[in-house]
Amino acid sequence: MQINPAHLKTLAGPASGAHLLRRGVEKESLRVAQDGSLSKLPHPPALGSPLTHPSITTDFSEAQLELITGVHANPEDCLIQLEDVHRFVYHNLNDELLWPSSMPCIVGADQDIPVGQYGSSNIGKAKTVYRLGLGLRYGRLMQTISGIHYNFSLPQSLWQALGVNSQDEITHHYFSLIRNFRRWSWLLIYLFGASPAVCRSFTNQLEHSLQPFDEGSQHLPYATSLRMGPLGYQSNAQSQLNISYNSLNEYAHSMEAALRWIYPEYEAHGVTKDGKYQQLNAAVLQIENEFYGTIRPKRRTNPGERPVAALRARGVEYVEVRCMDLNPFLPAGISAKEMRFLDTFLLYCLLADSPSDSEAEIKKIGANQLLVVEQGRAPGLELYMLTQGSISRLDWGNEILNACEKIAAALDSAAGISLYQETVAEQRIKLNDPQETPSAHVLKNMRDQAIPFFRFSMNQALAHKAHFTDSPMSNSQLEQFNAQVNTSVIEQKAIEDADSESFAEFLEHYLAL
Repeated sequence: MQINPAHLKTLAGPASGAHLLRRGVEKESLRVAQDGSLSKLPHPPALGSPLTHPSITTDFSEAQLELITGVHANPEDCLIQLEDVHRFVYHNLNDELLWPSSMPCIVGADQDIPVGQYGSSNIGKAKTVYRLGLGLRYGRLMQTISGIHYNFSLPQSLWQALGVNSQDEITHHYFSLIRNFRRWSWLLIYLFGASPAVCRSFTNQLEHSLQPFDEGSQHLPYATSLRMGPLGYQSNAQSQLNISYNSLNEYAHSMEAALRWIYPEYEAHGVTKDGKYQQLNAAVLQIENEFYGTIRPKRRTNPGERPVAALRARGVEYVEVRCMDLNPFLPAGISAKEMRFLDTFLLYCLLADSPSDSEAEIKKIGANQLLVVEQGRAPGLELYMLTQGSISRLDWGNEILNACEKIAAALDSAAGISLYQETVAEQRIKLNDPQETPSAHVLKNMRDQAIPFFRFSMNQALAHKAHFTDSPMSNSQLEQFNAQVNTSVIEQKAIEDADSESFAEFLEHYLAL
């Protein structure tokens, strides 16, 4: 867990200022009706084409918006764009709301949850079929869970200041970051987890070990993020995979093996049924994005290019953090302060020693995650550190935050601010007092107001809508967003018109490794 002092000096120097870090956000939210039920309406046409719009698309469900920022050198600018996208969405939602919690609203039968639709092009059909496959394999209910994805990278100038000069070296260091992130991401789940309770309409269809909170809610008293546990993104088939993060070659090789491994249960379903596609293929993973992880190595792809092929060809460009809950107390689900802590934490993961992982450690990482998900705020919670065995959540968390403090001080020194150190100090308060965590605040609100999880979330949804509608965007901003909508519709039509092969032929090429 040691950091090279020279790296801290570099971070504090003029060549590397904190403003040079790059981040972007992808935020998922369910559209809900005024009664809190999942929207039955299609993706609003006024929001443009979900296939081609750069800032507004859908995730699994037609009723699950995904709002995307560009890449920003400043957390505040990133938040401003995210809030502006929210304003435009609310301008076009009529009476609907955006659900503010990671765990879903009132949901009906699995088959009543609509999957995303992306038009008649081959790539649009493939996106829908992929989602049909997810529903077939894991159930559509699980796919309605929402979160924040945080994309993080260093610019070339900072890599060079750190003495990293080639793409191969950059890729090597990103995989070092990923290994450490997987070891320590339990702390993010503790600090930012905000899903300790769920609506009974969610658990009615599932096996679970939750306890009643009231007639309408289930919970675990010390839970942090049920989204990241057995109720969330978990898979028996994927638990048999051993995806290695020790190098790009090992990662790509193990990922490609999962993409080729025909899984008997999925094969028994059939790729098609009654002449209609119901999944892309019968492999353990239809495509790379099906693999559930707390973090991913990423590279922007060219049209028709597989993500693993893009990584092999051009290396890692950025990492995508996937373990952040929506914060229901924040209108956009995340704050600039949270972004600054993520920057600090990720830099620590990058700069600290990062030994190779192993199957034994990967199992311990999974066990630690489950403990923090279900018992994270329990007094005296013990976790397992491979190098020294059992360690308390408090002691290990303080070790990590002590190192983050040094990173934060260097970033603040470079930028002439104190914001990074302030957010680390705020996280230490939450580490020392579990009642200050978002998950504890959710349960306290429910308890103090004697309301179920559903009513708590509805109250927050109404407050967030008022936040955005009370401060509408300017006419010039509205014109810019409407222009994006029109462009996205034109681009979707162009893609559809350019198709020259059958869907079966397209899939054969699209899925080729």
